[in-house]
Amino acid sequence: MTRTRSQQVIRKEAVELLKKHRIKKPPIPVEQIARALGAEVRFSPFDGELAGMLVRGEGETIIGVNSLHHPNRQRFTIAHECGHLLFHKGDVHIDRSFRINKRDAVSAMAIDPQEIEANRFAAELLMPAEMILADIEERGIDAEDEYELKGLAPKYEVSLQAMTLRVTNLLDFF
Repeated sequence: MTRTRSQQVIRKEAVELLKKHRIKKPPIPVEQIARALGAEVRFSPFDGELAGMLVRGEGETIIGVNSLHHPNRQRFTIAHECGHLLFHKGDVHIDRSFRINKRDAVSAMAIDPQEIEANRFAAELLMPAEMILADIEERGIDAEDEYELKGLAPKYEVSLQAMTLRVTNLLDFF
């Protein structure tokens, strides 16, 4: 059984990645980060609930993203797949030389430890704790006021749901 990484370890990895690429304000250029990690991002219409996948082969890594999804969802998918790229070897083998991680309805349920880690990493990367907490303090945002959070989500190019979850989790964490 694989041990899951702590929130602190995941946050540290995201913070170091942002520092390395000198990213100091949102929105986070997630496609640029994926490319810097050695992945090519490709957009294609996928059937069903499949949001994205990470395919690793000899000499190439591809993050596939559902082009039919909202751009904010696409950004989260790319960040999620970057989490898999950094933390996981893959769980399905194709032609022995390829490994694949998929982002779909099952991964969104947050029951698989690798999916939980990838989701946490995506949140840490797209909505860095330091930036979010600074915005909350600077703007005097009431974290329980959906209207105020609605104004913050576009700054980070994330959904209101993602922002609400992030702020709630951050306030519970600190």
